[in-house]
Amino acid sequence: MPTILDGHLVAQAIRQKLSQQVGEIQASGGKAPHLAIMLIGNDPASHTYVKAKLKACQEVGFCTTLMQHETIAEKDLLRQIEEVNNDPAIDGLIVQLPLPQHISVQQVINSIKPEKDVDGFHPLNYGRMARNLPAHVPATPLGILTLLDHYNIATSRRHCVIVGRSSTVGAPLSILMGQNRYPGNATVTLCHSHTQQLSELTRQADILVAAVGSPGLITAEMVKEGVVVIDVGITRVPDKTRKAGYRLQGDVDFEAVAPRCSHITPVPGGVGPMTIAALLLNTLRAAQNRAYTAD
Repeated sequence: MPTILDGHLVAQAIRQKLSQQVGEIQASGGKAPHLAIMLIGNDPASHTYVKAKLKACQEVGFCTTLMQHETIAEKDLLRQIEEVNNDPAIDGLIVQLPLPQHISVQQVINSIKPEKDVDGFHPLNYGRMARNLPAHVPATPLGILTLLDHYNIATSRRHCVIVGRSSTVGAPLSILMGQNRYPGNATVTLCHSHTQQLSELTRQADILVAAVGSPGLITAEMVKEGVVVIDVGITRVPDKTRKAGYRLQGDVDFEAVAPRCSHITPVPGGVGPMTIAALLLNTLRAAQNRAYTAD
């Protein structure tokens, strides 16, 4: 049986350490990190994610500000972002995605100060990450790297195949896994929905990351024995046997694939908790950078 990469367990350990660090900051006369979250619209998943982020912040002792709008004009949202940019009491800002169609996601991302962009989506953070310079790294890739590190999974000279080229997960993770460091120093193949003969590539993977949002895409025939599988996908699929009427399904057919793996993440409970933990780490770093600048 494979080793389950328990994101809940690792994230809990990170939160405990962060809580201790916040206590030390306050004991020395500093202030707790402060994260602002903007939530626009009525997307149920977004509300669930924001609730989880707020709960995690509370657990570690961060201050939070929630700015919630059922609807808002783009110009008004950009004005609010500018207000947060100029507020010295706030260390980090995230605007929960997806946004309503009338709002430009890129315009919103570009308007956030890079030093407060704890989601790591601003072009300046993205570019510094690509150059292996200090930056806020996108939370999901950072969470994956942290998980690999915690379980001491070898990555150097391994073939890492990533299925999914999104700018928030697949593309940045491909850069990070190819950099000369640990976790990293891997040979990386980045695939997508139009990749021909996908199965031939996934069967070559020592480390396989699935991040496309296509339930059950990765089957047992698509992986080799001993592979490490990181399942980023999480989709609600109908299930009449569940009280909610649905269940959460990853991009990997877990029951069929797991017996072939050395390590695998569950869904839920794998990458999701690590994404939130990484967001907390970025927020603490933003607060520390602000304190150093102020000094």
